[in-house]
Amino acid sequence: MFGIRDRLQGEVHKLVGFGSGVVDLDNPRGDPGLFGPGSVTWKVHGDFTSMMIGGISALLLQMLHPGALAGVWDHSDFRRDMVGRLKGTAQFISGTTYASVGEATRLIERVQRIHDRVHGTLPDGTPYSANDPALLTWVHVAEVKAFLDAYLRYRDPALPVAEQDRYFREYALVAQRLGALDVPQSRAEVEAYLQSMRPALRYDERTRQVAHALLSQPAPNALLGPFREVAMDAGIDLLPVWAARMHGFEMSEIRRQAIRAGVSGVGTVTRWAMRDGSAARARRRVA
Repeated sequence: MFGIRDRLQGEVHKLVGFGSGVVDLDNPRGDPGLFGPGSVTWKVHGDFTSMMIGGISALLLQMLHPGALAGVWDHSDFRRDMVGRLKGTAQFISGTTYASVGEATRLIERVQRIHDRVHGTLPDGTPYSANDPALLTWVHVAEVKAFLDAYLRYRDPALPVAEQDRYFREYALVAQRLGALDVPQSRAEVEAYLQSMRPALRYDERTRQVAHALLSQPAPNALLGPFREVAMDAGIDLLPVWAARMHGFEMSEIRRQAIRAGVSGVGTVTRWAMRDGSAARARRRVA
């Protein structure tokens, strides 16, 4: 009979689609993938707790861009399947990080084919396309900033700036292969890019509805209920101050400290349970 540790790990695996067959992390033997076990990308993407919090925060930041929001609004069933969207993103990040070079390439090409169908017109008449290099850069930067910020806050605050910059340089490869251009590749470049993008960002009724659909998603089961509660709040807390204000989020300092303490507790339990994840499987393949 499975104990609580195995049950929790199993529920986390189901949440992110681990072991579903979408991503092959086991073959071919000896292939280090796009980055390899010595990379900062393997380190940052290897902590489930911070990656989930970062993923929530990234989605909230991404949807402030009218083009990114339109892709969700026009081409997804976000009201009923936001969890599916999170699962798809988790599988893509896991595969491009930890799978073999061939498998990572297959996943990138699969996303490109999906992007071919994601295009349309904004409410003001402006055309948009998921293959737009500038939009791809926006989506990528929102993700990597959120992933790294969550890792620094909840896993390793002492990660040197040089290693943070190396993370941005490493994972820029995936954005570039998707078709992004002028991808920021250091912490300073990422911050400058975000500041430059602020005039193009918007918050309206559609943004509110998509954000509500994300934040109101119930936990898939009671076991993950506590993690869901703290992860959603922590994702909001992780947003840049200006982005949180655009969404209308307000949070007292006492509330922030309570959220961070809650993540610390839940994260400890989750790390205790997660013995066999993407990084562990990839290390066995490479060894």
